[in-house]
Amino acid sequence: MDVSGTSTTDENSGTTEAALKSTARQLLVDLGAGGLSPDAVARAGGFTVGEVEAVFPHRDDLLTALVIDAYNASAAAMELADEAAREAGATAAARLLAVTRALREWSFANTGEFTLIYGSPVPGYHAPQDTVPPAARTPAVLAGIVRSALEAGELAPPRREVPGPPLLLPEAVQVFGGTPPAPFSDVIERGIVLWSSLIGLLVFQVFSRTHDSVRDESAFFDYAVAVAAEGIGLTVPVGGAGD
Repeated sequence: MDVSGTSTTDENSGTTEAALKSTARQLLVDLGAGGLSPDAVARAGGFTVGEVEAVFPHRDDLLTALVIDAYNASAAAMELADEAAREAGATAAARLLAVTRALREWSFANTGEFTLIYGSPVPGYHAPQDTVPPAARTPAVLAGIVRSALEAGELAPPRREVPGPPLLLPEAVQVFGGTPPAPFSDVIERGIVLWSSLIGLLVFQVFSRTHDSVRDESAFFDYAVAVAAEGIGLTVPVGGAGD
């Protein structure tokens, strides 16, 4: 142990884990999640299989670590963008545009990890409970912005009522901080629509589903976010191409 009280063994273990995950992230790009295994990481990174398995005994352990990192990194990008927007005195609408742009930027810069968490499920892999809190950070950012818009009077009342019995699980209501009063009592449901629209839009753009139909994908992204935001009664002003 060094004079700072940090174990050299712990430092080496942390360095090895970081190197293994770095290699695995590159394999996500080159081979996809289906190509990940301790053997593949060992070959690609110049490790022994024993070194890999000492940190990640099974493929699923490695996938879980990458999933958690991806959710945390993407949400952190949104949180930083929201913090900067709030410090600049931005409206909730401007904050929404800032955080969605930040998630888009992260998604294009980290396509392997984006695909891991938002692409097709990995055969045979079932994400454990450990991945839930990191995954919840993204909707939590959106929920915070919607809640601020509601409190600031920036939301227009909805024109449609939620049909039938309650649609939400208690956990979703808890993330938002309770059910808002009428006429905004369905704003949580609408927020989930906004969230799912955002992820679907990113899937289309990252996987090049819009490149042959949209002239300016960045401008279209802003437009689509503005359209989706109308569903919760929030007006997001966007400018011209590339704004």
